[in-house]
Amino acid sequence: MDNREKILRCALELFYHKGYDAVGIQEICQSAGITKPTLYHYFGSKYGLLEVLLEHELSGFLSRLSENARFQNGIEESLTAFAGTLIDFANQNHQAYMLLMAFSYSAKENEVYEAVRPYITQLYNLTVQLFEQASGQLGNMNGRQNQFAIGFLGLINHYILFLGYQEPEDGNITVSEEKKSSLIHQFMHGIWT
Repeated sequence: MDNREKILRCALELFYHKGYDAVGIQEICQSAGITKPTLYHYFGSKYGLLEVLLEHELSGFLSRLSENARFQNGIEESLTAFAGTLIDFANQNHQAYMLLMAFSYSAKENEVYEAVRPYITQLYNLTVQLFEQASGQLGNMNGRQNQFAIGFLGLINHYILFLGYQEPEDGNITVSEEKKSSLIHQFMHGIWT
């Protein structure tokens, strides 16, 4: 593993366990076994490191999610594929997912919010897009696709968060396809009533 990758790994671990504001440059350097000039060479600053870390951890996930944000055969199948991508990412990249969630609740003036905002915005826009594409099948949208997107993301993200509290010792959160379908069915029941 090269220095750049080592710094990213250590920063993810430290930010996850202590929070962005509680971790200093020196602590990251010590953890990675590098000097401050090396960190500054790759990232320019702690904030630059944060931006690269988020891009490194989230860009591939959002690309996969974008592929699953297309309305396919039916709304339940499309939402299940979308939610499955989100749940699988949270399982495979638990620390990155938790940072995404934690940073999204930061004050808007905070630099971590500024860094995570484009990713949260993209996640939200992809969800809205999926509901817009499904409007022909749902029929009762009446401009409520934003409301549906917020409710859907809230359900999925909180489901993942609470699963994390029940995390098994090996750290792997497993959600069967049947559970994913059941979760979407539960959400859909709320749309039709």
